Amino acid sequence: MKSILPRRLDDPGLKKQKNEILSETVRQIDLEKVPTVEALVESFQHASIQARNVGNVAKVFDRMLTDPERPTILLGLAGPLIAAGLRKVIRDLVEYGLVDVIVATGAILYQDYYQAQGFQHYKGTPEADDRKLRDLLIDRIYDTYVDEEKFNILDSKIGRFADGLPPGEYSSRSFVYELSKGITDSNSILGTAYRRGIPVFSPALNDSSIGIGLTEHYHRIRTENKAGVIINSIRDNYELTQIVVKSKRTAAVYVAGGVPKNFINDSIVMAYIFGRDTGGHKYAIQMTADAPHWGGLSGSTLSEATSWGKVNREASTAMAFIEPSVSLPLVAGHALQKKSYEKRSRIKFEWDGDILNSVSYESRNKQLKHAHARNLQRV
Repeated sequence: MKSILPRRLDDPGLKKQKNEILSETVRQIDLEKVPTVEALVESFQHASIQARNVGNVAKVFDRMLTDPERPTILLGLAGPLIAAGLRKVIRDLVEYGLVDVIVATGAILYQDYYQAQGFQHYKGTPEADDRKLRDLLIDRIYDTYVDEEKFNILDSKIGRFADGLPPGEYSSRSFVYELSKGITDSNSILGTAYRRGIPVFSPALNDSSIGIGLTEHYHRIRTENKAGVIINSIRDNYELTQIVVKSKRTAAVYVAGGVPKNFINDSIVMAYIFGRDTGGHKYAIQMTADAPHWGGLSGSTLSEATSWGKVNREASTAMAFIEPSVSLPLVAGHALQKKSYEKRSRIKFEWDGDILNSVSYESRNKQLKHAHARNLQRV
């Protein structure tokens, strides 16, 4: 009986192709050589599966931050990020100048504001008796608890705050700007964005506890037949699109998906209103737990966005299909520890109502001189 030998390649051309395909090895992660987040994420770039994807996301983020063309980085935030413990991670992205514009769900902004008032999120369990929690006025976000009594207090506080504003139409940006003025908590995302001049949009602001507070305000002004604050979400479109068309280039960072992702992408489409074709985002990265094959936007690939013209056909992109409470600290930590932002100029927006008069940039050295001068004046 003839023996069957294992298959072997005899064709030199096929052997060459095989050697080219098998030219780069997967490097095993050596925890004895990764003392920092930066080093760990760098090692991910030579690993596989979602570790490599996280490494690639961090690599593209680094390119965004060091690009001499200085793209405006638009940060989209969705999901239970504050409940997950990422509040200061996001705040540091703003404080150190790694992002230029924030587009977030109303819930994220509300929960940041909630903590800025001294209220907390608490460790819980997904196996809790939710009927018992209802009796105790404790609200559950998967394995995290919040105090509904504190939510009620804050909802009403926001409504009363709106009572004191000049009546008229506000974009979410202009309303959030006013709301952020009084925040003294140095770890607040909203407070830091206000101090750094970073615009914060929430196109679905009504769909949050901030919206509940504003609904209380609306009921009061209707009952008393007075003028009050009205959120005009179309102004959000108008204002964000002006940022896009006045920027040299744009880049997108998507944490989860939802309305913020679509809103940022649609601002590229809407540039035609101002007679511009921006060519789409030069860079785009996303960290999400949603899958592309369901057809929803939150999991849709960045390549799919290219078909709409939202992401440039030559763009550098990367996606990591990992829940953001894990992936965002890794990617942000890599950039912060590597200090990719060090030579990046600060952006400055000059608004006149809903008109963006100018976008300008200030070097890090100039900022440090201004800060030093202000410190001397205080002394």
